[in-house]
Amino acid sequence: MTFLAVARLGRYTAAAEVLGMNHSTVSRRIAALEQAMGGRILVRTAGGWEITELGRRAMAAAEGIEASLRVLGEDTGGDPVQGMVRIAAPEAFTSAFLVPAMTRLQQEHPGLAIELLAATQRVRQNRSGVDLEVVVGRPQVHRAFATPVCDYSLRLYASAAYLDARGTPSGIEALGQHPVIYYVESSLQVDDLDRAVQKLPPSPPSIRSTSVFAHVEATAAGAGIGVLPDFLADRDDRLTPVLRDEYAHPLSYWAVVRDEGPRNAAVAATLAALRGYAGVAAD
Repeated sequence: MTFLAVARLGRYTAAAEVLGMNHSTVSRRIAALEQAMGGRILVRTAGGWEITELGRRAMAAAEGIEASLRVLGEDTGGDPVQGMVRIAAPEAFTSAFLVPAMTRLQQEHPGLAIELLAATQRVRQNRSGVDLEVVVGRPQVHRAFATPVCDYSLRLYASAAYLDARGTPSGIEALGQHPVIYYVESSLQVDDLDRAVQKLPPSPPSIRSTSVFAHVEATAAGAGIGVLPDFLADRDDRLTPVLRDEYAHPLSYWAVVRDEGPRNAAVAATLAALRGYAGVAAD
């Protein structure tokens, strides 16, 4: 079970905190398990500890034990939706959909602990550090279950003050005269997000950021025309749609869990709550 915590959380210190033990105890237990199995079950990466092929065998056994303990809890009347669920998702999705959905779920199941990691990136083929990932675009994954969550579009927005001062562009080509606010090009890891601005003309120097909320604030402050998620910008009274009938880049959010995930009561409940809330809120 110590190994299972490290495999899911990706760090010895995080596992130690959840398990109520110190870092050295976690390290000793992992070393003892590797010695018993005759090889490495974890390997260090830039993103934390990831499981090896041998580690997958250990994880299957650990999850079997966990499932048995969960059944025992259910037989005695305990809530099966408990324990830790760790979710990685883009920050805009986390703010607009994930936080309110998980707040409701946690209120219904007080024994459920939820950790949210803001990340806009490609789906990881080895998802040992998280139980559920939300990504932009349909992912290509192995040993995993992927399901659509909701659709949205990137559209153009500006502040009323900016449009008064600089004028409203007459068409897509006219955007070449306006600073366009979007992600730092070199930091983009998602092809669908990169393609959103490929159809736009080159623009003057502008403010770029790795944070979508920086995009929103820069646009509201009058720094230029922002390429923003409609589910965020349409609710912001500071922003005015631009070229609404001429530009829209449709996208979708997908949830990814390991094949075993939907059989875990806590993960299954998390996925259901997430899809239910986001599907309604995004419409």
